[in-house]
Amino acid sequence: MSAEPTELTLHVNGETRHTVADPSTPVLFVLREIFGLTGTKTGCALGECGVCTIWVEGRAELACQLPVGDLGSRDVTTIEGLGGHGGLHPVQQAFIDEQAAQCGYCIPGMIMSAAALLNTNPAPTREEILVALEPNLCRCGTHSRILQAIERAAETISKGAKDD
Repeated sequence: MSAEPTELTLHVNGETRHTVADPSTPVLFVLREIFGLTGTKTGCALGECGVCTIWVEGRAELACQLPVGDLGSRDVTTIEGLGGHGGLHPVQQAFIDEQAAQCGYCIPGMIMSAAALLNTNPAPTREEILVALEPNLCRCGTHSRILQAIERAAETISKGAKDD
C-alpha cells in the first residue's frame, strides 16, 4: 500500500532539489522521471543488474531498491555529478581512453561502482575490482577493457595522490 505523497528535499549532485513523492518510490524513478537525470539507467528493477548504481554518501547503492523517503539529508551522486563541474572523473576518462563501452547501457553503473571502490581503495587488486563489480552485469563482452579502465583510473588516482 502506498503512503501519502510527501514533500521531500533531496541533495543530488551538490544541489538541493525539492519534489513531492510517495516516500516508498524508488530513487531511480525520482532521478529519471522527476529530475531528468537519465544517466542512471533502468535495468531489471530487481536489484540484480547494477545498471542503476548511484552513490549515497559516496557508497554505491542500487537506486531501484532504495526508497526515496530513506534518503533523508544524505548526499546523492549520479553519473551526471560524478566528475563535478571540473570535468570528468578519472574513471570516466579511463573508460573513454580504454574504449570500455560497447553498447554502453551498463557503463554508468559500472563507473559508479568502480569510482566508489577507488574512493575507499585507490590501489585495488584485480580480485578486489572483480568483487566490487559483482553487482554489475554486462552482456557485451567488454569485461577485459572495463578492468583495464579501472586499473588505469587507479593508477591516475594513485599518481595524483603522490603528486599532492
